Amino acid sequence: MPQEDGACQPAGEEAGTLPRRKRIGIFGGTFDPIHIGHLILAEEAWYQLKLDCIFLVPAGDPPHKRNRRLTPVAHRIHMAELATADIDYICVSRLDADRPGPHYTSDMVRLVRQRVGPDAEIYFLMGLDSLRDLPTWHEAAWLVENCKLVALNRHDVELDWDQLEAALPGIREKVIILDMPELEIASHTIQERVRRGQPIRHQVPKAVEEYIYSHNLYREP
Repeated sequence: MPQEDGACQPAGEEAGTLPRRKRIGIFGGTFDPIHIGHLILAEEAWYQLKLDCIFLVPAGDPPHKRNRRLTPVAHRIHMAELATADIDYICVSRLDADRPGPHYTSDMVRLVRQRVGPDAEIYFLMGLDSLRDLPTWHEAAWLVENCKLVALNRHDVELDWDQLEAALPGIREKVIILDMPELEIASHTIQERVRRGQPIRHQVPKAVEEYIYSHNLYREP
């Protein structure tokens, strides 16, 4: 995993190829905890979209999840760093965690833009359920205007494109739907399995599993 300051910048073009705009992915979320499904989704987005790198950004205090108790962000960042230690195209970023709230996605994207420069193409990765709810987000129209929205397909979520387009004109042209393996892995079920003493060995990277147990995370309801 590259360091956030500087080393996450995309590599140069291969010899003999024409220069192109850098493609930067942003994968935000609570990652409580990060799991194998997150890593597969990041890998598929990186491969299918030919991204130069992905900023994986654990959320500090997302406004839409304030009714949920989150594990302290320092733990969530550490688990993300452990999970991506050998993945050279993922950079775990503290951009959201280190700034005062409220933690809106649009503000975080602006910070990434400052980091990567004005010429890079930004691809914001999100679930199909998040795309469905996008009109309720803070500065949703700004996100549509300034990012390519990459929705990770879910067969249990239906989109009303007419409703989305009415709320956010032009959104359909800015969305890329990625078809990828659908995995029945979710952070909340991992938390529940830990509470029940059930194994999670094949749902999170081994280093994350060891961190959860050594720091006694998710034991309390």
